[in-house]
Amino acid sequence: MTDDGPDPFTNMFEAPAKFARALFAPLAEASSGAPLSAEDMQHWTEVGAKLQGLWLQYQTEQLANPQALAPYFDPSRWMRMAEDWYRQMPIADPAQQQALMQEGMALWQQVLGQYGLGADGQPEAEGDPDLPRKDRRFADPRWRAHPAYALIHQTYLFLAERVAEMVDRMEGLSDDKREQLRFTTRAITEAASPSNFPLLNPVVMERTLETRGDNLVRGMEHLLADLRRGQLSHTDANAFTLGENIAVTPGKVVHETPLYQLIQYSPSAEEVLEVPLVIFPPWINRFYILDLNAKKSFVRWAVEQGVTVFMVSWKSADASMKDVIWDDYVRGQIDAIDHIRERLDVPSVHTIGYCVAGTTLAATLALLHRRGEQGKVKSATFFTAQVDFEKAGELLNFVDDQQLGMVKAMSAEGYLDGRYMAATFNLLRGTDLIWNYVVNNYLLGEDYPAFDLLHWNGDVTNLPAKWHQQYLRDLYRDNKLVEADALSVDNTPIDLGIVETPTYVQAGKEDHIAPAESVWKITEHFKGPLKFVLAGSGHIAGVVNPPEAGKYQYWTNEGTPRTLTEFREGAEEHPGSWWPDWIDWLREQDEETVPAKGKRKPGGKGDKVIEDAPGRYVATR
Repeated sequence: MTDDGPDPFTNMFEAPAKFARALFAPLAEASSGAPLSAEDMQHWTEVGAKLQGLWLQYQTEQLANPQALAPYFDPSRWMRMAEDWYRQMPIADPAQQQALMQEGMALWQQVLGQYGLGADGQPEAEGDPDLPRKDRRFADPRWRAHPAYALIHQTYLFLAERVAEMVDRMEGLSDDKREQLRFTTRAITEAASPSNFPLLNPVVMERTLETRGDNLVRGMEHLLADLRRGQLSHTDANAFTLGENIAVTPGKVVHETPLYQLIQYSPSAEEVLEVPLVIFPPWINRFYILDLNAKKSFVRWAVEQGVTVFMVSWKSADASMKDVIWDDYVRGQIDAIDHIRERLDVPSVHTIGYCVAGTTLAATLALLHRRGEQGKVKSATFFTAQVDFEKAGELLNFVDDQQLGMVKAMSAEGYLDGRYMAATFNLLRGTDLIWNYVVNNYLLGEDYPAFDLLHWNGDVTNLPAKWHQQYLRDLYRDNKLVEADALSVDNTPIDLGIVETPTYVQAGKEDHIAPAESVWKITEHFKGPLKFVLAGSGHIAGVVNPPEAGKYQYWTNEGTPRTLTEFREGAEEHPGSWWPDWIDWLREQDEETVPAKGKRKPGGKGDKVIEDAPGRYVATR
């Protein structure tokens, strides 16, 4: 044989051999050096015994109480979803597989070339490898430190990208079915990320070796604790106490029904606006999203602006509320309005409706107009609220007959466990709200942060089953609220087209729960003067954005735009919070003030109240 270079046999196997060495390099390096000491071996043995003991204890608990596991934690449900998805996808087609394999091999050659392992034998590139696909789940340098991990995550991103493209190219799908398949595809590919598996995640592998497996023990403890409570934890459950470090604005519960408590907050100014304000928060969440702490509290800020603020605290549903329907929530809003009018001897109130409570507020306004009682409401403000659900976004994926049937099956006691809704909303942002915590808390074994917003997000509220089904069916699926007289509330037909109440509408630019395009559509139905404001950020941060934070921005348009696109094209951008714009608008509706005395100060002499804010209802599960 001449000395002209390697023979063909060597050429055939040289690249695969290099790849094999690269693939196992991380494990080889991790296990290289001195053999395990007797102490290390004993520690690893103890870790294994702890993991086994924790799991066996949990299994014993499950055998004793098989109903303890929340139905949406049932692995068989997710397996069925994956099987249904696979049957719909063309991924099993031989031609598709051949194309994927060819493109995948090209990707492998491209990635390996960055490490000097390509078939062309190029030397390893200097500096960080320039990999073709970027994703923040793999931003840690350890995902690029070895070609094995680079190939793992680059292959995953490539496959996730191609599968998503398949959904876009599939023929014979209606728009809603295609969108539902997109959602399912994203949920499955997010779950399949190599970052979620210990042996495929270099950050987890390194942590495991550093702690000699202690991170896995802590992670197992976190996992089992969540399985027992039937809910993914995002924060330290013991870090916050209602009335102590969240929901702390001073006030009194001044009225109570089986459906809600009414809180009146104590004034901090000598003079206050004559027209009081009542806030209707969504009953799918706790009201204190608007009163997280002194720096973030919309309630405290509004009180400081000289507004007499009332807050409705909805009761978390139980079996006694099995017959509660939408009519009850509308009647509840009117009852709160009437109680405030009588308590303070005023003809009207300002109102705020947040999210689904804003949807109900729209119906309340229509009902009052139909009855000739529209004067009870001086103005209405809507935070990220929808009345027209044609473009309601990803939540539309949960309102077909199959999904509604599943929700009904999980509501046998007359109410839907709030943990189901929490899991649903988490799925809308699975990477951020599910898998990020799986990695950090279950695999890396990190302690939970003390974050008030995450605590609120996990403080779930149960929903009356009949009303929830009615809401999903009549509003989300069938979009009846925008059809004149298609729905009736309290035996009164509802027509949004007769509402003339002055209205302020706030939408979030990046809102994935109530998309700005969907919120905008309220402008097409109300007939009264209306101001639309587009705020930076999303469903929560776009609303809870105090001026002192100096964050985000908002847009206004003083013209007459007919669409959200036209609004954006002619909008003026303002830095910071939209709250000052809102309070100026509120004062424009009625600037008269009165002294903050008498029943303007709840709990004063001669004023019978029920209890201190935040009240009992917000603490019930």
